[in-house]
Amino acid sequence: MHRGQRIRYLRTDDGVQLAWADAGTGPVLVKAANWLTHLEYDRESPVWRHWIQFFAAHYRFVRYDERGCGMTEWQVGDLSFDRWVADLEAVVAAAGTPRFALLGISQGAATCVAYAARHPERVSHLVLYGGYVRGAAVRTPREAREFGAIVELARLGWGREHPAFRHLFTSRFIPNGTEEQIQWFSELCRKTTSPEIAGELLERRSRIDATGLLDRVTTPTLVLHARDDIVVPLAEGRLIASGIPSAQFVELDSHNHILLAHEPAWERFCAAVTDFTGVPAAVDTEDPAFASLSPRERTVLALLSEGLSNASIAERLSLSEKTVRNHISNIFDKLGVRSRAEAIVFARDRHFRRDHA
Repeated sequence: MHRGQRIRYLRTDDGVQLAWADAGTGPVLVKAANWLTHLEYDRESPVWRHWIQFFAAHYRFVRYDERGCGMTEWQVGDLSFDRWVADLEAVVAAAGTPRFALLGISQGAATCVAYAARHPERVSHLVLYGGYVRGAAVRTPREAREFGAIVELARLGWGREHPAFRHLFTSRFIPNGTEEQIQWFSELCRKTTSPEIAGELLERRSRIDATGLLDRVTTPTLVLHARDDIVVPLAEGRLIASGIPSAQFVELDSHNHILLAHEPAWERFCAAVTDFTGVPAAVDTEDPAFASLSPRERTVLALLSEGLSNASIAERLSLSEKTVRNHISNIFDKLGVRSRAEAIVFARDRHFRRDHA
């Protein structure tokens, strides 16, 4: 059963108003903050929507906007790593859960490692995706130089109306994304924080070094990483998995730092996480008429129901138009309809929802 998102505020011990939210029911899974989120925008985005839907379908999913961005207060004095860990502790306390699974994505992995090392009795499972515990400035001289250039560009070009810089920055996160997805993520960057704070956050992230905490983590841990991730190299995921005793490691076939809904890597990610945490597949109360559709066919039907053309669906999913036509033909056969109009009516009459796709 799905429960709508509820957004709340807490005040940290240094006086920052921090926004957090929960959605769904079931065992609790808390996500540490990662690069530029917005509790409202993310729910409707073509980049993060499927992540939120997946976790809310299987868990009571708790997340928050980090200090300096999103719905949390922007103008704050302390953006240190220790404060990021303290903010996670504050959210856990506000959520009122004694034991929970903990999710760290990208920079959030370092925060989660620190939390799990400090509070082993609280964390039942630790899931780390695309993560790192040492920032670019403490890896290699080349990475330090490259990241330094990115930080400087952020400070100079973040707030400009022309999106050229932001596209350059955000396309690294989803190199296989559609123009719509890259545009959305670029706009999120602009809306979610200021150029000054973006530069400061990037600078602080580059200097993280939590490698010394890895061997102190006793929580069962699953580490997942995209093979060709250019934002956080695969080697950083392997470093985490080798440093945490008995951690499981899953290498995903993707170029994207943020896995997209149409990717086989996303399906593997979901299966690995639910299997690791011992959570069964979500109960689907949808009309059984749709049970025969594959995940890809369900996505195509959802887009078809929104009135998208074959060309638009192909672009959205990074498929050829011929492949889209084949999917639509299969949908017609399985649903027993003869046209796009009939398929749309069939789906709407039976309350087929986008979040089932």
